[in-house]
Amino acid sequence: MAIKIYIDQGHSRGGINGGAEGFGLVEQDIVFQVGLYLANLLNNTPGYEARLSRPEIETILGYNNTTSLAARVADANNWGADYFMSIHTNASVDPSYNGTEVYIFNELSQSYPLAQSILNQIVAEVGTRDNGVRVNPRLYVLRRTNMPSLLIELAYITNPSDAEKLRNNQFEFAQAIYDGIRIELG
Repeated sequence: MAIKIYIDQGHSRGGINGGAEGFGLVEQDIVFQVGLYLANLLNNTPGYEARLSRPEIETILGYNNTTSLAARVADANNWGADYFMSIHTNASVDPSYNGTEVYIFNELSQSYPLAQSILNQIVAEVGTRDNGVRVNPRLYVLRRTNMPSLLIELAYITNPSDAEKLRNNQFEFAQAIYDGIRIELG
């Protein structure tokens, strides 16, 4: 039986919450494309099945931030995903902040080794700074899913160097996440 991975491309068009912006980039556009690349890689690998929260760039989930998050979690739970991955870009008022971090609900869960593997691969393959795996049980998508879940902050859209990577290396981010999955899950 295939390992089912639900890929949540954070945020969405339609005025609800497009996410962070910086250097002419918008989070929801970047994470849409990274998620699409990742789903294609997984769906073309025997033993894996991926589903996207936003199969089309114009897909709108919910009518506000709360209902959008609930729709993503409900879709993953109803599908019976084995793993949930929410992809985001980070932002800060301080443009010197940079790097990649991965959030999990609990350090003692199955999420931790997968999060560490994905983080290691993004840092190695894309060249971002390692900001670590962090526990944050307050994040809705981590606490309301029925499966091991992680939230990946690819890089800081507000940092000039990270923004260039987000603009030019979207496939490389997806490949690194894919490689991290394959290293940890086989």
